[in-house]
Amino acid sequence: MSTPSTVDRALRTALHDATDETLDTGASLLAADPASDAELDLRGREFVAAAWRRGWQPADVVRIVRRELDDVHVRLVSALIRAQAPHDRPRGPRWKAQLDGLEAGDVPRADRFSYATAVLELYRLLLRLPALESLDEAATGPRDRRPESRVLGRIRALLAKAEATGFPQEAEALSAKAQQLMARHSVDEALLAAQAPAPDAPDACRIGVEPPYEQAKAVLLDAVATANHCRAVWNEPLGFSTVVGFASDLEAVELLYTSLLVQATTAMTGAEAAQRAGGRKRTKTFRQSFLAAYAHRVGTRLAAAAESQVSDDLLPVLASREVAVTDRTDRLFPETTTTRLRGVSDAAGWEEGARAADDARVGTRPRLPRNG
Repeated sequence: MSTPSTVDRALRTALHDATDETLDTGASLLAADPASDAELDLRGREFVAAAWRRGWQPADVVRIVRRELDDVHVRLVSALIRAQAPHDRPRGPRWKAQLDGLEAGDVPRADRFSYATAVLELYRLLLRLPALESLDEAATGPRDRRPESRVLGRIRALLAKAEATGFPQEAEALSAKAQQLMARHSVDEALLAAQAPAPDAPDACRIGVEPPYEQAKAVLLDAVATANHCRAVWNEPLGFSTVVGFASDLEAVELLYTSLLVQATTAMTGAEAAQRAGGRKRTKTFRQSFLAAYAHRVGTRLAAAAESQVSDDLLPVLASREVAVTDRTDRLFPETTTTRLRGVSDAAGWEEGARAADDARVGTRPRLPRNG
């Protein structure tokens, strides 16, 4: 019988017992044996591959690591994902985009004990990841596999600038420009579908719904998804919603949701400043009520806009796609439950949120022309 390696002994000690004592013991074993580094990295790539088999994707893993651990663990898992990718089977364009978005840079290994501790903490988390619904892109048709257009690249850049600026007026102007481009892109995609409907299957993606006030954010994402012919299912414990729809609609959902969050944050900051100027303290219930009202009102506006912008010749296309999206959603999530929105009790927050939603630019699509 062969003698267990240092890595075997460290993992056996640290991964199946969540105490600090076993973590320190495992890290000490690894720190004392530099020759174990290559095998330790290999085990990490195996943990990553196991996560893929359980339905996780690169962005999902990075998101949960960032949520549960620290920046050093995000860098560690990003390096492992990049190292595992050449050994993986072919994946779809969304997967490739997630790989391209991974954080760059290696983790320093000068302090071997600290490094080994961080690795074991990461492996503990990866080992305990639950199974998720598989969002395999293999069924996606050729039309939905084309590279991202320059327009979408410009939209993403504008939204990134809007998120980064500390000036509300600049954020609003950048968001407005992004939504103008998004509306034009959505029209082009809808016209293509109307002229040459494709029998492609719906795709699915996961979008992070981050705290705080994640309930209100999930409601907003659901409203955006519904208005764009998609379905959203929120996973509260793991901090994301799965959105099901056709590829071009999923792109619109991601972009519009991000833009509306930027606008909501900017408007809420301004509303809080006005509250403070009036001698009232900003509170958690104010912000929760603000975002809940914002999501509710924006959802109403989006639904009305979506209904009014569809021409008769597009109805068969949209109806067939809706059936396909519903069928894929039901297969992915045969059992779902509804959740009551909590913490909405601040009247001023609700009024301010509704007012901000009325001012938000929702990228209304111009009416589509009839064929012929």
